[in-house]
Amino acid sequence: MFDAIKTFIADLAGGDRHGETFDDNDYRLAAAALLVHAATIDGSLGGVERDTLRLLLRGRFALDESGTDRLIAKATAAERDAVDLYHFTRLLNRSLDDAGRARVVEMMWQVAYADGHVSDSQANLIWRAADLLSVPSRERVALRQRVAAAHEDGAQ
Repeated sequence: MFDAIKTFIADLAGGDRHGETFDDNDYRLAAAALLVHAATIDGSLGGVERDTLRLLLRGRFALDESGTDRLIAKATAAERDAVDLYHFTRLLNRSLDDAGRARVVEMMWQVAYADGHVSDSQANLIWRAADLLSVPSRERVALRQRVAAAHEDGAQ
């Protein structure tokens, strides 16, 4: 009873906006799981990839530090347990418009480019995810080029 009252008051005060519980049907969890997969598919999750992942999720979903930590933890577990990408992309297709799905692909490229090198595994993963998200080929290429150019400009 006390927990229900506490939750009700937190909701009235603007706390836990949109909910930071990240249930299995939350598109934010699906997007984060794809980003985690893009960050770890090459076998390593370096500090710069981890930092980029955190910044992207925090900024895109307006999360605080603890919300970001919870989302990454849940996304890591969901990604580890997933058999394929379809569960995540199906949810994103239902929840996001074309621009939102393209933004997820762009964020995947940002994670992949974070360490300065995009592996073949990362590129293949992002291409497959973009295909499942119905992001057209031309837009996929443009997103990759834009992220690569931004990465090169930031590295200089």
